Amino acid sequence: MELPQLVAQFVETQNANDSEAYTECFTKTAIVHDEGKTYTGKEEVRAWIEDANQRYRSVMKPLQYDESDSNGVLTAEVSGTFPGSPIVLKFHLKLKDGLIDVLNVTG
Repeated sequence: MELPQLVAQFVETQNANDSEAYTECFTKTAIVHDEGKTYTGKEEVRAWIEDANQRYRSVMKPLQYDESDSNGVLTAEVSGTFPGSPIVLKFHLKLKDGLIDVLNVTG
């Protein structure tokens, strides 16, 4: 599947469990919504993904990507060391200046 460069980088850095490179996909003021919690700014996003990487060691397998205007939805099978693995999640992306400004992860 052909993904836009930013989305491909987002997936690759997640699959490598590279929290630093993953965080570089986001704007300075990015907002992430995941598992009922909200993380604001690069430092909180980095802390969130570092914790998730340590606990779950998750890997994404893209299934579908849809984009309109500055919004995209990545549907991916996510596997890792969490109950119910693998699961299909949707990553709702709002893009700004070539980076992810808002990420909302849904089941």
